[in-house]
Amino acid sequence: MDVTVIISPVAGRGRARAVAASALDVLRDAGLTPRVLGALTRPDAERQATEAIRDGAAAVVAVGGDGVAHAGLQAVAGTATPLALIPAGTGNDLAFALGVPIDPTAAARAAAADLRAGRARTVDAGRTAGRWWATVLACGFDSAVTDRANRLRWPKGRRRYDVAVLAELARLRPYEVTLTLDGVARTLPATMVAVGNTAWYGGGLMVCPAADPADGLFDVTVVGATSRLELIRTKPRLADGTHVAHPAVTVHRAARVDLSCAGVTAYADGEPVAQLPVRSECVSGALRVAGANPASCRFDQVT
Repeated sequence: MDVTVIISPVAGRGRARAVAASALDVLRDAGLTPRVLGALTRPDAERQATEAIRDGAAAVVAVGGDGVAHAGLQAVAGTATPLALIPAGTGNDLAFALGVPIDPTAAARAAAADLRAGRARTVDAGRTAGRWWATVLACGFDSAVTDRANRLRWPKGRRRYDVAVLAELARLRPYEVTLTLDGVARTLPATMVAVGNTAWYGGGLMVCPAADPADGLFDVTVVGATSRLELIRTKPRLADGTHVAHPAVTVHRAARVDLSCAGVTAYADGEPVAQLPVRSECVSGALRVAGANPASCRFDQVT
């Protein structure tokens, strides 16, 4: 059984490369034949993984964080081919949401067991501007921070984001967003909007705490107009999802979400997707996953 493996060269500051050898050994010991892609860029990985599936690969195994999972998703979503996750990134939000073991070796064993047994669990995926995504699509303050951090050449590493946060806080203002949920439109001031297929984004922030990846609906968290001080005070509450009780926060559910706002980028799975306006659709059962733990998840569709 051939399986296609995507290894991120940068995930977890090199951790993905460090754990890849043992994960590949686990797959081989289970009787699988891993074929590691030689892609150096995300577009190359997506193209090569898609070609491998056309040539008969039984699964795509993503070794890294949410970025490499996002690349693998483009190849498998909407097909019968499962995605397996070996978490080794800075942020592993999709793996966490699907109950994949956080230890890479244990994750490889769980994936191998499912693939050998022909098991896969079916979950939803989002689709926006022709891109598939599985965790959260966000726009507003957070996407502006990411935009700015991506433009900075100094400082390096995580400190770029700290500088970007301070810069965006200094110019904080509510965006005028037109939000359309299943055809019902409203225009409102918003600091940020998060459209969740799963609960977590940003490396463990529970922005859409009630999101269920197998109910055919998105959870949409809207943070309304707020002050810098209130935003700073409320941000830590994202860690446990209690921010949804704040009076400036509202939560909605919909299968189709349209967002329109001038000069705003939408990010999904931490990757840039498109400039607004965009339409996001929750595609029920679009993704099959191997190696997920049903005891840790709220989905129970097994095929």
